[in-house]
Amino acid sequence: MNKLSLTVCCTFLSFIAFGQNTVPRNQNEDKDHIMSDAYWAIWNPKVQAKIDADIEANRKADAIIELDVPKGTEVKIEQVSHDFIFGAHIFNFNQLGTKERNEKYKELYGTLFNSATIAFYWKTFEMEPDRLRFVTEYWDAEEFWNECEDPKRQPHWRRPSTDQVVEFCESKGIRLHGHTMIWGNRTWQHPHWIIEKKMTPEEKARMDTYASEIVNPANNQAIEKYTDVYKALTEEQLSDSLPEYTNTINALFEKRIRDLAKRYGDRIDSWDVVNESSCDFKLMNPGGRLIKSNYGIMPADYTYKAFRIAQDVLPDRVKLNINDYNLGQDYLDQIEDLSSRGCKIDIVGSQMHLFDPKQCLDIAEGKEIQTPDKVWKWAGLLGQAGKPIHLSEITISAPGNDTRGREIQAIIARNLYRLWFSLKPMMGITWWNVVDDCGAPGEPSVSGLFDRDMKPKASYYALENLINHEWKTNLTVKAGKGGVIRFRGFKGAYKLSWKDADGNLVTREFYLK
Repeated sequence: MNKLSLTVCCTFLSFIAFGQNTVPRNQNEDKDHIMSDAYWAIWNPKVQAKIDADIEANRKADAIIELDVPKGTEVKIEQVSHDFIFGAHIFNFNQLGTKERNEKYKELYGTLFNSATIAFYWKTFEMEPDRLRFVTEYWDAEEFWNECEDPKRQPHWRRPSTDQVVEFCESKGIRLHGHTMIWGNRTWQHPHWIIEKKMTPEEKARMDTYASEIVNPANNQAIEKYTDVYKALTEEQLSDSLPEYTNTINALFEKRIRDLAKRYGDRIDSWDVVNESSCDFKLMNPGGRLIKSNYGIMPADYTYKAFRIAQDVLPDRVKLNINDYNLGQDYLDQIEDLSSRGCKIDIVGSQMHLFDPKQCLDIAEGKEIQTPDKVWKWAGLLGQAGKPIHLSEITISAPGNDTRGREIQAIIARNLYRLWFSLKPMMGITWWNVVDDCGAPGEPSVSGLFDRDMKPKASYYALENLINHEWKTNLTVKAGKGGVIRFRGFKGAYKLSWKDADGNLVTREFYLK
């Protein structure tokens, strides 16, 4: 595949309505204003041929099926779903301001996406002790958000109550992924009441000498700033000074995992048990009480403890994920250490965020930010863990969000999706912010597949074409001797159909692994 044909595949002229097919750019139009020659030198025909060959080898399988039909019967083969996970988070469920937008958003789950990541961030999920936001209340209803003048100022923006989302996904046959049980992050995960309401007065007074809260002007979020008094303490001295808190924080972590498991059992297919913890791997101190984590004060060996509790309280069929943006040696070492100590880690989560739109402009100019060689390298490293890899959070921005910026986003997305899809250990890809201007503070407002009015961007069509056209097998074959049919197709669920001797339509389901 040459540079021209790649450009034509990845760029689009106009879109008339949601769900309508793309209109390809004229092949005679100038293509060099979109991606540079340096970019196409990286994504060259040799690289594209390797990706194609790896997709053929890793994402397809041979089917041999014996049917009760005469030789020569024509059998229609239709792929109805993928074995591979194509997901997105569903954090904006019923929050987009109009019924029309909300319906378009929901339609994506079951058409483009077969998996949804559900928000279980502790800080907004349990705003008050023991008041968990499972059940939908008035401020979770679509009517509330439709009348809300400034949704971003609401504390539960991007954090819908979970029962309604779980039930919606179950009704559509969508795979469910919970994010996240345990995470050290103070800004997004830890409720304020842990210290305010669960510490003894004496320990809170000590804590006040260890840390203070300051507001980050970049996102208006409170963060902890640790004092010289705290920095001078050994972990043993820290633990000795907060003995009740040590017991409390461990008990709260365990209770949180048990609360989620009790509510959902095996209804949620997989969980990020611990998020972004490899930065603490060398600090975990098995046998200790508290550690001076990169996030702040955390229970010693918290990753190990969380996995052991989760595998004790969740059914075996539920997949337990570890998740991180650090795709280096510390992450692999952490996974291998936890596995060697009996932790059930089913899936390795990895992230890829191009949060700064300038990164995408740099990629278009040919700078080596996300290249095939770099992807093959980290996939090879994490693949040594011997577990499936879930690309659990991805962000690709549309610089400027103008026509060229959106085309840049679409081309980068198409090429990266093709590369990720081709990797043998990869089992899924999850897009992070589906809609523009719906990310967390600090995340780009132009990284959606849709604009804020739920109008599709070029990147949506790029992914829709891959997922629902290029990567779906639909063909007709003739049965051979003994009614045997053979074909090679993408792994997933199929419907086979043919007419019997009386002209009646007969169907059969088949799963190709």
